[in-house]
Amino acid sequence: MSETTTDRAEEQDLGAAGSQLSTAPKEELPNLPAMGFVGWARWFWRQLTSMRVALLLLLLLALGAIPGSLIPQSGSDETKVAEFRDQHDILAPVYDKLGLFHVYSSVWFSAIYILLFVSLIGCIVPRTWQFVGQLRGRPPGAPKRLTRLPAYTTWRTEAEPEQVREAALALLQKNRFRAHVAGDAVAAEKGYLREVGNLAFHIALIVMLIAFAWGQLFKMEGNKLVVEGDGFSNTLTQYDDFKSGTLFSTEDLTPFSFNLKDFKGTYEASGPNKGTPRTYQTSLTYAEGAYGKDESTVVKVNEPLKIGDSKVYLTAHGYAPVITVRDGKGKVVYSDAVPMLPLDANVTSSGVVKVYDGYKNAEGVSEQLAFKAFLLPTYTAGNELSSSFPALINPVLNLEPYHGDLGVNSGIPQSVYQLDKTHMKGFKDSKGKQMRENLRPGQTVELPNGAGSVTYEGTKEWANFQITQQPASGWALAGAMAAIFGLAASLFIQRRRVWVRAVKGADGVTVVEMAGLGRSESAKVPEELGDLAGILYEQAPGAPGGSDAESDRASDSDTAAAAEGAEN
Repeated sequence: MSETTTDRAEEQDLGAAGSQLSTAPKEELPNLPAMGFVGWARWFWRQLTSMRVALLLLLLLALGAIPGSLIPQSGSDETKVAEFRDQHDILAPVYDKLGLFHVYSSVWFSAIYILLFVSLIGCIVPRTWQFVGQLRGRPPGAPKRLTRLPAYTTWRTEAEPEQVREAALALLQKNRFRAHVAGDAVAAEKGYLREVGNLAFHIALIVMLIAFAWGQLFKMEGNKLVVEGDGFSNTLTQYDDFKSGTLFSTEDLTPFSFNLKDFKGTYEASGPNKGTPRTYQTSLTYAEGAYGKDESTVVKVNEPLKIGDSKVYLTAHGYAPVITVRDGKGKVVYSDAVPMLPLDANVTSSGVVKVYDGYKNAEGVSEQLAFKAFLLPTYTAGNELSSSFPALINPVLNLEPYHGDLGVNSGIPQSVYQLDKTHMKGFKDSKGKQMRENLRPGQTVELPNGAGSVTYEGTKEWANFQITQQPASGWALAGAMAAIFGLAASLFIQRRRVWVRAVKGADGVTVVEMAGLGRSESAKVPEELGDLAGILYEQAPGAPGGSDAESDRASDSDTAAAAEGAEN
């Protein structure tokens, strides 16, 4: 046989020794696909299920999510989307055509999502079956020339070959190698957790994709402002605003109710952080189902109340002054707590009191009343515009009274926090100017010309709650954790093989050869081989007069060939 033929046979031998160290699909030379539909479909499927395409799709998915974080989304905040449209006459139509106001439900994002899902499944399934086949099989036998492997050592011993192989088999199995005797050598393999981690990482990605899609389709999110002493029942009509996934049904709402007993907020009283909240918490009584037993709990920021599949988060806080309005005859036409919206960090608040029915002016004509209101929780003399501290230390309520038609019968929706003065007239003071009055708790102001009176009874506090149902969030978390551990295993665990050959030499002395091969170049394989050789040498010591630790390494070309075999 010629030298070229011999080298080729040895290359094949090394390739077989290093084969299947990874379940990664083999790279093939790019060939033009066969003509016809079947050929093109096969070519497209190979490209779609390749690892490079999966990584590209994953990158595109991450890039596609960026606009969803930077641009207002119609599914989460219609108001901001409307403001963006008003402020950007040129960009808004472009964003509409590109679907950037609803990124996560757009056609292009869904296409990337589905293609990535299909690519991962098409890549994982064959690799999983291949890996199962490897686990059911045995490590391949030793190459004819172990000297060509990257890690190699040899010595001569007077022990019999069978004794050496038995000792090597026991040693490798003790070190958690899968080992067996193949001919005149022991073949062993270790590091299967690398492929397990690799497969677990990709399966975890699929779990995360499914969990994300499931959560988006069946999620719900709503907000409810509740004043102290009031309650909430988890029905659609109780929400101030509500949005849900495409497949969510109101029948999926978790049946529960709760009452807000008290809100407690404390703040830094001095120093550079003056006014910074220290405590934000609410005391609730809640019941599960229609006939559930009342239970007490405390809800804090980032510590939600969990009821079934729902979570109740505390998201905001403010004040609701209790106002009583009487007509000219002293009849109470309105008495309630009016929630006001905070304008700054010191909870300077604004709102509108609207009296729709029951009021008659001094002439006996039915009218509607409205009061623009500003609440300063801590009033400081000389500062009429804003509160100096967020707590209720010295509250002052500023009122501007109006009368006329609120326009509620026009059919046009109105905000309870804003006043449309189109058909309203302001009450005038003695100087003919718009009437404005500052009231402290318990004080009453008379309206001009016997039109009635307004009393500031006191102040309650309100809390805003966000109620959410996010199915599959636990699966998403489990997938993320599995992906992290799987990726760590695939990066830090090396799959490697070790062979120990023991044969009689020409002089009747046993020659022991040990060699190791990993999927990639690493100092761990030679170090591990050296440790194993040291232990085996103690059980089969070198023969007198010979070299106790003869070693030989492959040439650069031989090492490259062995590495190529490992990759294949």
